[in-house]
Amino acid sequence: MIKPGIVYLVGAGPGDPELITVRGLKRLQQADVILYDRLVHPNLLDEAPSRAERIFVGKASNNHVMEQEDINRLMVEKASFGQKVVRLKGGDPFVFGRGSEEAAACAEAGIPCEVVPGITSALGVPANVGIPLTHRGVAGSFNVVTGHRKEGQDDKDWDGLSSVDTLVILMGIERLPLIVKSLIHHGRLLSTPVAIIERGTLPNQRVITGTLKDIVLLANLAQIQPPATIIVGDVVNITDAVAETPTADPSLFISLPA
Repeated sequence: MIKPGIVYLVGAGPGDPELITVRGLKRLQQADVILYDRLVHPNLLDEAPSRAERIFVGKASNNHVMEQEDINRLMVEKASFGQKVVRLKGGDPFVFGRGSEEAAACAEAGIPCEVVPGITSALGVPANVGIPLTHRGVAGSFNVVTGHRKEGQDDKDWDGLSSVDTLVILMGIERLPLIVKSLIHHGRLLSTPVAIIERGTLPNQRVITGTLKDIVLLANLAQIQPPATIIVGDVVNITDAVAETPTADPSLFISLPA
């Protein structure tokens, strides 16, 4: 009998390949097979052995190269033949990455599985442009939500989120008008600051800032496209105070006509 291999659920970080963890990089360098997502930086694949099999299993909204059930099955199948399988996922495997489903598939099949955490875009992308999610005297709480809901599910309870100081919304650009409308409906002021960061941590990153009153218009004018991270709250205005930090390049911020 062939001794089962192992599956490593590795978080690749928010975009910049240098933001993968040391352990994640080590696991990648040991891989026999890599199943990688759409938002994984291609340079990371060069870190794997040349002999390693590379399989793209990325998914975008309404465009799935491979369904989740098929990814689970392929991952387990490869590991069943004694191979070291790296399931390379953007951000962190357990933050809107369906990593828990993949870990459960391994457990059900009796395949060893190790989770290697990654820097989620919810944290890494705002920090990269100098926006803190918490700040003494300004924000003592933050919440991370997805703007992309499974078909048939109710929308987020935006009323329950109205009291959170900072709101980070992932995968929300396609539904930005509805998100803004819901936040205003449930008590957020029109003057609430908003930032949108497109392609966060990458060289072609772009940032726009506005308020709930005008952010939809500004995003349309700038033609913002996924992937993008939305930050709602007063911490957005703190960017000006930290714009001289090495991580916050002022040239990344888009100036739009009034």
